[in-house]
Amino acid sequence: MSAGGNGAVKSVIVPDTLEVDAIVDRWGANPEFAVEMLQDVQKHYRHLPKAALERIAERTHADLARLYHIATFFKAFSLKPRGETVIQVCTGTACHVQGAARVLDAFGRELKLKPGETTPDLKYSLEGVRCLGCCGLAPVVTFGPELVGGVDSSKVGRLMRRHRKTGSAIAQQAKSAATEGADA
Repeated sequence: MSAGGNGAVKSVIVPDTLEVDAIVDRWGANPEFAVEMLQDVQKHYRHLPKAALERIAERTHADLARLYHIATFFKAFSLKPRGETVIQVCTGTACHVQGAARVLDAFGRELKLKPGETTPDLKYSLEGVRCLGCCGLAPVVTFGPELVGGVDSSKVGRLMRRHRKTGSAIAQQAKSAATEGADA
C-alpha cells in the first residue's frame, strides 16, 4: 500500500537549496526558462518538491502560481514523489483490445498500488497511459526506458521478479534470445 493509505506518497525529500540554486544559475535565473528549470528539478528529485518551486520563484522573481500552473499542466511533471522505475501500461485502443486493463490490474495487485500511485519505498510508480505509439506490439508496458510488448496479465509477476532481481524487465529475454540464436 502506498503511504497514508490514500495513494499519496508524501514528499520526504527535502531539496538541497544549493542544488536548486545551481539549477537556477544554469539557466541564468531567467524566468523565461522556468520549464527547463522544472525539468532539471524533476530529473534530480523525480518530482517537484514544494520547497524547490518556492526557491525557483524566489530566485527568478517568477510568480509561484505560474510555476504551479506549468507543473500541473504538463504530464511530465509530478508534485508527488515518483518511483525510481515508472511502469507505464498502455491503455490505447490496440492495447485495450488486447487486454491492457487486465495487465494494469495485475501490476496493481503485484505492487499493491492503484494507477497514479508510488510504492512507499519509492522504487516503483504505476501509470496507465493513453498510447505509447507501438500498437503492433500490444499490449505494451514500459519499465522506465525499457519497452516490453506482448504482455499479458500472466507475465506480470515474472516481469516484476526479473526487474527486482536484475534491474531490467527484458535483460533475461535478450540474453535468452541471443543464446537461442547462437544455438541455431
